[in-house]
Amino acid sequence: MELDGALGAVGEFGRSQRRLAAFLVLLQVYVACQSMLIVLVGAVPQYHINQEEIPASRDELAKHTQFTDNFTSIVTEWYLIKQEAYKVSLVSSLFFAGLLIGNIAFGPLSDKLGRKPVYLSGLFFDVIFGYAAAFAPSYEIFAMSRFIVGIMNGGMSLVSFVLTQEYVGKSFWSFTGSLTNLTFAVGIAVYALLGYYIRQWRYLAFVSNCPGIFFFLLSLLLPESPRWLYSQGNTIEAERVLQYLALGNGKERLTIKLKPCAGTMKTDESAPNVLSLVKHPVLRWRTVILMYIWYVCSLVYYGLTLNAGELGGNLYLNVALYGLVEVPAFPLCMFFIEKPWSGRRKTMTSFLIFAGFACIITMLLPENAGLFFSPTSLALCGKMTVSAAFNIVYIYTSELYPTVLSHSSGDIRCNFVIF
Repeated sequence: MELDGALGAVGEFGRSQRRLAAFLVLLQVYVACQSMLIVLVGAVPQYHINQEEIPASRDELAKHTQFTDNFTSIVTEWYLIKQEAYKVSLVSSLFFAGLLIGNIAFGPLSDKLGRKPVYLSGLFFDVIFGYAAAFAPSYEIFAMSRFIVGIMNGGMSLVSFVLTQEYVGKSFWSFTGSLTNLTFAVGIAVYALLGYYIRQWRYLAFVSNCPGIFFFLLSLLLPESPRWLYSQGNTIEAERVLQYLALGNGKERLTIKLKPCAGTMKTDESAPNVLSLVKHPVLRWRTVILMYIWYVCSLVYYGLTLNAGELGGNLYLNVALYGLVEVPAFPLCMFFIEKPWSGRRKTMTSFLIFAGFACIITMLLPENAGLFFSPTSLALCGKMTVSAAFNIVYIYTSELYPTVLSHSSGDIRCNFVIF
């Protein structure tokens, strides 16, 4: 039988798949903490310089600067203020540059080497360099550690997302994809809660990184993707994974025999790779359009999220709100994308239009415009709608490409934000 037919017999979303999906979905809490780390670790507290002229050296600046807030950050430790203030934004840009590299590099690697080994390698080094950032003795080492964390975090989370999708049947892709992005949003709020109770930036970076060890150890028990195994012509291993899923779903006597994958029988053609995205006219136009949509969603989403620390009021409440405001976006997505009169394309277009107007109007409103029409309220609305569009483009991208290109299509996920 074909793989989709075998998954139907095994159960598209049985107990085994629910456990595997729940584990990989919860991983997004750790991913969110690493992605948003700089928002609190790089926060700028109130300070006073008791000298008219700004000292030229950092040692002199340290002697004449007093920070008045009750938290520490890389700003307070390395005095990244005034002429040194750009270094906080530089760390953010380095992280997202790493995120871009990870998305580009890990896709073809996982297509060639397998989902599980590439995912495990990325998670392992994500944890290692996460601790390196927490114990960094200097700004330079901290910045380089965050750059490497960006590479590993971006690549590892991409592989884990596709792995989640490939464990379940196609009819559940939109559900597991939405759940993954919902958990990332909740992870932002969890990180804000940690920051509220842990005011020392090194302790916060350390504690935020600790769940990675738990996820790595349990990830060793994950099976390889049956879809990837099948696409590589390894039907015997694919059958073993499907049998494992069937046993977990309570189907002990199920016999699974897969047909050879049609794509692997064509020996006269080169294997599909990232170049396949531009060689075929249909895939080429899809790739160009989706590249732009990914760029827009990333720019607006991360721009608004990382700007939470610049808003007035309570820092930790602002960060939590920028995460929790995404939660209503996912039921809306699930409702609209499954309706025949809206679907993926129309729903994503509408959410992007709403997000654009909300962000544009934000610039035109005065600060005292009232609670419901304040720039902050509209920014939160823009965050909610762009989150909905972001969620849909994740699902839409994975559905528009065949399995053998599903990770090469990850190369178009241009999560690079310039600050």
